[in-house]
Amino acid sequence: MSRGSEALGRKISGAKDLSTVVRSMKALAASSIAQYEQSVESLQDYARTAELGLSVCLREMGSTAHIPVQSGTARRGAIVFGSDQGLVGRFNEVLMEFAARTLRALPGDTRYVWVAGDRMRELVTEAGLPPPTCLSVPHSIDGILPLVDQILIGMETARETGDVDEIYVYHNQPLASAGYRPVSKRLLPLDAAWQRELTALRWGTRTLPEVIGGSGAALQAFIREYLFVLLFQACAQSLASENASRLAAMQRAEENITDVLQGLTRKFHRIRQESIDEELFEVVSGYEALSRGRPGE
Repeated sequence: MSRGSEALGRKISGAKDLSTVVRSMKALAASSIAQYEQSVESLQDYARTAELGLSVCLREMGSTAHIPVQSGTARRGAIVFGSDQGLVGRFNEVLMEFAARTLRALPGDTRYVWVAGDRMRELVTEAGLPPPTCLSVPHSIDGILPLVDQILIGMETARETGDVDEIYVYHNQPLASAGYRPVSKRLLPLDAAWQRELTALRWGTRTLPEVIGGSGAALQAFIREYLFVLLFQACAQSLASENASRLAAMQRAEENITDVLQGLTRKFHRIRQESIDEELFEVVSGYEALSRGRPGE
């Protein structure tokens, strides 16, 4: 076999090995998406419990629970969940463009920014936002809880010192079909309409509960738990979106590898056939030459 066919054989072997790696990464990404989506769903009951607790506290406190922020004077904090992994395309850029655009459209100033991921930190600086507090991106469900706790501590510190009045969270959300889209949500202060909806929630039994030890402390505790749920879900959805982006990239890579492998295989077969034809031609030519050289012919 010629050197050309040997080189093609090595390329085909390499393409098959790469295809195996891509299939493994696709399976891992799909499995990760399912785990993160299940973690979001598993928090629904916990979120419902927190909402019921908030409903009881708000019902007892009435209108005193809502403290409006004067338009144009709001001091904002923003939480942005990015990615530090490769093969995610413009995952971070799309989210940062959305966050920067929406933050500029809001009245007041952006004072604090918390970001998950070093890559997102660079984009925040380029967008002209305040230097962010950078946190590590979790690589599993177990890593979400410590990250959320860090963010909650930072939020509480900023609010206690009076540096922020509003806090928004930005993350990518997976789509049902494929891919993801950037979304945002205001975490604090509690929206008046949202508070009215919570206050109107029906309790599951005829006996209404009472808050022991004061509604104010209980309200703050339930708000923290509710914020925990929202941040956990945002982080989990961001990680699911990251894996959805990686899955799409692996799908495109697999299609490209398949096309290349088919082209290499066709070329290999053509060269091999040409080599076989050449060998057969040489055999036939040799036979004819020997036949002509026999005595008596």
